[in-house]
Amino acid sequence: MPHVDSDGASIYYERHGEGPAIVFVHGSGGHHATWWQQVAALRAEFSVVTLDLRGFGRTELSKPQAEFDGQAFYGDVVAVLDQEDLRDAMLVGQSIGSVAALRAGLTRPERVSSVVLGHSLGGIDHPELKELAAADRAEAVKLPVIDRLLTKNFRTERADLTFLFRQMGTFNIATMQDLRNLDANGPTLDEIKESGVRVAFLAGEKDAVLSVKTVTRAHELLDGSHLEIVPGAPHSMYWETPDAYNSAVARLRRTLTKDPKDSI
Repeated sequence: MPHVDSDGASIYYERHGEGPAIVFVHGSGGHHATWWQQVAALRAEFSVVTLDLRGFGRTELSKPQAEFDGQAFYGDVVAVLDQEDLRDAMLVGQSIGSVAALRAGLTRPERVSSVVLGHSLGGIDHPELKELAAADRAEAVKLPVIDRLLTKNFRTERADLTFLFRQMGTFNIATMQDLRNLDANGPTLDEIKESGVRVAFLAGEKDAVLSVKTVTRAHELLDGSHLEIVPGAPHSMYWETPDAYNSAVARLRRTLTKDPKDSI
């Protein structure tokens, strides 16, 4: 499978299937293989691209690093977009991956038609949204990490997939402690609108990290954005409720493109 150079890192990625491109950008405990349920379900209709950000999975570093700068992640996504010469791609971020996805989309609007912010505000620079997200985080940190990510019922009924979920993160070097500045200097609402890149917010009703109230407010503030709230889904919707997640992603890929006014 291919690698592409990105500022001192050799980014590992995979491409499966044919058709309109969907590029998945993982979260803090993930890597390319966390999308196994998405690749299997979507590759018959779409070109599905998965990748490992620096410090994650099979991505290789030119020299050892003890910590990672989340500000560099978007460049890893851009490198894959350029290497594969993608056009009209939809970037789908999961949690922290949404921040990298949004920045990559705004950096390469000629390659990216839409960005789906999964369980995240994508680092949008807006005072009200920052306040709301901070309040959500203050409640989330009171919970054990696994309670923030998967529901208790799922962990009881699917001990096998819960174990695999925990194991996924053991392949990574980077940790959440490395990502403190990830959403600093994010784009404004005006910058997003001016880019012509369409944005969708995708969240779960039972997300313990980012509330439906906060995501809904972000949608209200970002004119032209789309909102998908999946009933009963947790923060790691892609893992726990993959059928609903895959359906939402496929529906967005079929319908989202740049604003027609931008091509006039």
